[in-house]
Amino acid sequence: MPTEDLRAIELLRRVPYGRVATSMRALPFLAVARHVVVQGRVLLRMHAGFNHHQACHGSVVAYGADNFGPRAPGDGTLWAVQCTGTAELFEPDAAELALFGRGPHSVDGEPFDPVYMRIEPQLVTAHTLNSAPERPHEHAL
Repeated sequence: MPTEDLRAIELLRRVPYGRVATSMRALPFLAVARHVVVQGRVLLRMHAGFNHHQACHGSVVAYGADNFGPRAPGDGTLWAVQCTGTAELFEPDAAELALFGRGPHSVDGEPFDPVYMRIEPQLVTAHTLNSAPERPHEHAL
């Protein structure tokens, strides 16, 4: 993997959640997923109850994560990482399950039912915004 791609994948390790994007019934959708990075692959845990994993399995998906939420004081660098590759359903081993940690109790009021996917990134990009000004709560009326 090129150095730039490795740096982008390393940034993913800094946050636990992101969004997977693909199309379902010819419409685009985004779904929240927990991710871990293992040997350059992005492993995802999603809620099976919405069947989003069915649309992702065997399809090219985009996965993105960022640090746009609260940051440590003095950390003025915002970043976003996107990777694209084919998503495949898989069963994680014990070590991979441990990396994911405990899942949520429920999703939209339904008991959380985990399903796991693996993406081997084919295209990876990272974008940074250095010294982005903080304007908490000034983005809404």
